[in-house]
Amino acid sequence: MTPRFAVLGLVVRDLAASLAFYRRLGLVFPVDAASQPHVEAVLPGGAVLALDTEDTVRSFHPGWRPPADTGRASLAFRCDGPAEVDSLYAELVAAGYHGELKPWDAVWGQRYATVHDPDGNGVDLFAPLPG
Repeated sequence: MTPRFAVLGLVVRDLAASLAFYRRLGLVFPVDAASQPHVEAVLPGGAVLALDTEDTVRSFHPGWRPPADTGRASLAFRCDGPAEVDSLYAELVAAGYHGELKPWDAVWGQRYATVHDPDGNGVDLFAPLPG
């Protein structure tokens, strides 16, 4: 048997804030997700993004403490084109999320930008450049 990647889990401080952020990126969570201790969104390809509150993790791991520094995980969302990278970045920053790297044309042939989710995790937005 070969293990297969299935779940990316994030421990979040404020579930409602994290849900609002990831919903802006098109992820679908249950309607009552904000009242749950653990929620999941199925990603294209079948993998799952799971969000757990800090209290949920402490319920089965009493010694768990959040990391001293933020941003220990990174996610990347592929956009339909460079213009979508720019507009989505602007929308997220206008909504109050931290813009870490403004959109730019990367040497590897992509339009790229980075914002932070409510817990400081880097979320990259990218799209192939034409030609």
